[in-house]
Amino acid sequence: MAIVAANPPMTLNQRIRSDIEAKILSGQWPPGFRIPYEHELMAQYGCARMTVNKVLSALADAGLIERRRRAGSFVARPHIQSAVLQIPDLPSEVAARGEAYAYELLTKRRRRASRRDADVSGMPQGELLVDVRCRHLANGRPLAVEERLISLVAVPEAQDAPFDTRPPGSWLLDHVPWTEAEHRLSAISAEAPVAALLEVPEGAACLCVERRTWRAGITITFVRQLFPGDAYNLVARFGPQG
Repeated sequence: MAIVAANPPMTLNQRIRSDIEAKILSGQWPPGFRIPYEHELMAQYGCARMTVNKVLSALADAGLIERRRRAGSFVARPHIQSAVLQIPDLPSEVAARGEAYAYELLTKRRRRASRRDADVSGMPQGELLVDVRCRHLANGRPLAVEERLISLVAVPEAQDAPFDTRPPGSWLLDHVPWTEAEHRLSAISAEAPVAALLEVPEGAACLCVERRTWRAGITITFVRQLFPGDAYNLVARFGPQG
């Protein structure tokens, strides 16, 4: 008879980290949430400060939490960036430019993922999702048309989120942590329906930004944003690396 070795039990350090990670990745502790202070974790797990400190340092190194001197530790707000591009929250970016931001929800519906959805988003065909289409404006001028799919398996609360008054991207950043993201940029010609929404001639050059985010290997959202060619600049500053 073959003897199968049992998995070794987790160390206390591993258990504390696993518990905290589970709360963050499940969304129970959203971005900005203050996690228990060191002395609270020490009391909860009956361990030394050094053990707790090592766990929190490891979580900070992994980018899941931010440690602030004399304030405590907080679930990190994710930032989408690459070596050549950073894409901030659109309302924040418009405000930073000194312009008035506005948002319009065009459609929102709950449905199941099609084969095409599965191909572009990575969500399994047949999975429940929220399909959102909206428009962003800056100083009354169309800035972007957005098409977004949000997995209801990963984010069930998205079904009742207030997307009629708040952009889905901003809501996701504040409520749903993610662990991995990718984006793709391309130039396309505006087809008639999009051209009408962007108030540009049909066939006008547009910037297309596609982005997908995951949490623990599960797709959270896929978004496609179309910007008029003269309305959005991509700027990156970098230096040589040794």
